[in-house]
Amino acid sequence: MPIAPVTIRPADAADLPAMVGLLGELFALEADFQPDPAAQARGLALLLGDPRARLLVAEAGGQGVVGMCSGQMLVSTAEGGPAAVVEDVVVLPGWRGRGVGRALLDAVAAWAAGRGAVRLQLLADRHNAPALAFYARTGFASTQLVCLRRRETPGA
Repeated sequence: MPIAPVTIRPADAADLPAMVGLLGELFALEADFQPDPAAQARGLALLLGDPRARLLVAEAGGQGVVGMCSGQMLVSTAEGGPAAVVEDVVVLPGWRGRGVGRALLDAVAAWAAGRGAVRLQLLADRHNAPALAFYARTGFASTQLVCLRRRETPGA
């Protein structure tokens, strides 16, 4: 089967259903999260409207959205400058190993660099060996930091 060309572009509201589906694929693999289409749609809509965020999709000619990722800017006091958090890197299973994930990471890195980011960081499920190997191949390295989280109730 010939490989359709893939275009990386900023996401828009019309991409929400495809991105919710991709997040369902991702969260089915991660122990800390469960797919919740309504929650994922709300989160994606917030990213679309946030000037400190970039939501990207990989679109294959005639086959629609086959991958996505996001970046969000923050300030690192350790680095003394902007840093970017990369999230939701996911590619449909049939499109993995074709450079789509790398193209998405390169595009979000370029966006972050254009905003002065001195560091990219991301979280990955510790048991997702293929994802960890992919990130290592793209220049990410593990740190001594441990991710902790606490759930909050908005407005409480």
